Amino acid sequence: MAVYAIGDVQGCYSSLIKLLDTINFDQRHDRLWFCGDLVNRGPQSLQTLRFIRSLGDSAICVLGNHDLHLLAMYYRQQKLNHSDPLYQVLSAHDCDELMAWLQSRPLVHYNAEISWLLVHAGIYPGWCLAQVLSYAGEVEAVLQGSACRQFFSSMYGDDPDSWSDELIGLPRLRCITNILTRMRYFDKHGKLNMRANGSPSDNRDLTPWFEVKSPVARDFEIVFGHWSTLPVGVYGHHYAIDGGCVWGGKMVALKLENGGMQWYSAGCQA
Repeated sequence: MAVYAIGDVQGCYSSLIKLLDTINFDQRHDRLWFCGDLVNRGPQSLQTLRFIRSLGDSAICVLGNHDLHLLAMYYRQQKLNHSDPLYQVLSAHDCDELMAWLQSRPLVHYNAEISWLLVHAGIYPGWCLAQVLSYAGEVEAVLQGSACRQFFSSMYGDDPDSWSDELIGLPRLRCITNILTRMRYFDKHGKLNMRANGSPSDNRDLTPWFEVKSPVARDFEIVFGHWSTLPVGVYGHHYAIDGGCVWGGKMVALKLENGGMQWYSAGCQA
């Protein structure tokens, strides 16, 4: 069985299908790991959701910030202009089923057999594996429970800008969510900077999260998306796979293997 991690799809369904043709994806034997941001910006968010959901156990998806934004709009019953890329999703006859499926996705996925962890944006430098899974689980329990409406109404915002296990309530949940789905940089004071989204060469006064010295020894590899301006590639034990397809870049796949890897890509089809 082959396992492929797929970068941010962002509604670029045609590019995804081309990429799957490139890797000769076989649903009977292969598994796809989607790093989140399945929707938004691209023209085919509805087709993307329907297709990935149809893959069943052959696809594992973690939630990205755009996926959470879609869920927030769904629960707010927000009316969208017909030109909005998410209008087709929220007006589809199967919207309720698609949103229930999306809402049940995790924030992180870890496979002990191959020692790889999948997340949308990143993990806090001081968190061990048990903490990553536990903190993600706190948010997932709220997302999938009766308090989800309150969470979605309070999800937005950049505070708190640093992690503490003493955080409680909605600020704690927001901080965990921001780390896992939005984080890119820390400032010189060790605070999260959620506004900068350019490449490290354009933000030399900030430190990419994966370059922050961590007291935790990593015995697993981390694959992440979210950062289209960061060149696709390997950063220590971290693997960046957002090729910026929706911006005219490439849809990227990384074959995950013990002790090895192989990259694939398909050009933008928009």
